[in-house]
Amino acid sequence: MSSWSIHNKGRTIGTTSAEGGLILSDESNEAGARITLKRGNSYVSVSLSIRGWMDHTRFFTTDADAQREYRAMRSAIVTVLKVINTEGVSEIKVWEAISDFVRRFP
Repeated sequence: MSSWSIHNKGRTIGTTSAEGGLILSDESNEAGARITLKRGNSYVSVSLSIRGWMDHTRFFTTDADAQREYRAMRSAIVTVLKVINTEGVSEIKVWEAISDFVRRFP
């Protein structure tokens, strides 16, 4: 569940996102998560989504900050994915895990 791979065989790297930012890194997880690092004219962003559950984007002023948080978010989201993929888990527990993640990475 913690295995990440380059999204879409790397075809998105170096392309312009819908928001106009240049995609620097784009990875997906077999459990349904995707994380993308983008650079715009005045920002660097990290977007993380879990198919059917959440989309969360953070903005930074430096590449170093964004890259550090990209790595931290990629590691931390595995906890949320484990909750989502636990058989019989209540939706409340899933939203609690998502809320904890968003509080940790505002």
